[in-house]
Amino acid sequence: MAFRLLSVIACAVLGLIAVSGAALAQDNPRTLPKPDDKPGAANKPIKVFILMGQSNMVGMGDLGPESAKGTLTYLTKTDKKYPWLVDGDKWTERKDAYYYDARVKKGAPLSPTANNGKSIGPEVGFGYVMGQVLEEPVLVLKSCVGNRSLGWDLLPPGSKPFAFEGKTFAGYKDTPDSWVEGQPKKDVKWYAGKQYDDDMANAKEALKSLAKWYPGDKGSGYEIAGFVWWQGHKDTGSAAHASKYEENLGRLIESLRKDYDAPTAKFVLATGCGNPGREGLGLKVAEAQLAIGDAKKYPKFARNVAGVDTRDLWREADVSPKNQGYHYNRNAETYLETGLRLGWAMADLLKN
Repeated sequence: MAFRLLSVIACAVLGLIAVSGAALAQDNPRTLPKPDDKPGAANKPIKVFILMGQSNMVGMGDLGPESAKGTLTYLTKTDKKYPWLVDGDKWTERKDAYYYDARVKKGAPLSPTANNGKSIGPEVGFGYVMGQVLEEPVLVLKSCVGNRSLGWDLLPPGSKPFAFEGKTFAGYKDTPDSWVEGQPKKDVKWYAGKQYDDDMANAKEALKSLAKWYPGDKGSGYEIAGFVWWQGHKDTGSAAHASKYEENLGRLIESLRKDYDAPTAKFVLATGCGNPGREGLGLKVAEAQLAIGDAKKYPKFARNVAGVDTRDLWREADVSPKNQGYHYNRNAETYLETGLRLGWAMADLLKN
């Protein structure tokens, strides 16, 4: 894997020291320079990263207004944070990374406005890191929708029905979500894993037509380099789903690699999504998310799966655009920092 040298200025006792990307410290924060406006290497396959999850992965961090605490405009203009995101009165843009939403079939060069012009998800922080550390052109391919659980909507293939507190809960392609044996089942127009199937179908369709919408495509092909997962809030509403989260997550990783024919693709995830994760089922899901990256517990995932703890990125409503806890109060800092941590975690896995 070819990595660019990153120029990072670190304050030290004896002065300012420039360090390369390979020598970056493991602790956050890591800093980024402004994009250099250079495209990715044209003779190399596009590195594709598939982003999945629920509404917070879709992107609920507000861009503006500048007058509202916690918006990205407030953070960059008033708090003077993230200087690599602004260039005068404009947002910066990466010429070596492209963002595409497979569900709505819209894309743009990666920037804070690439998502929908009003809000951001983790794609900004993640994509800026990938564009910086990789020589190859980058595609951040998002395929997800809100209000989806791993235990039902996104249940991966191979998942079996299980019993919990007197009910049977669905396995892959079963319907409904749960039932009592011997009693009539409720009729629903959905099945376990349908969102998994839909998200995959949308992403694969986008990749089939890559040459039609990816700017500057040189016909060098693409490689599924990694998966990025940020989800969990809906599973905290079901004790049954929370109890199976870790098991389902392990199966999800293996299913994605198999279904995309990408056995060596890396996988990173962040805790959360929309829950502080400090107690109750929120804590149970967060612990399951972090356990999957434990190399001792899961040797097969050693150096190819990483869990990132983002629970310290929770921002209260009084320093955020809205009082909307399930969307992290729409605080853009939470979304940007989550993306950055996911990006650096992916960079570490790629180097390994």
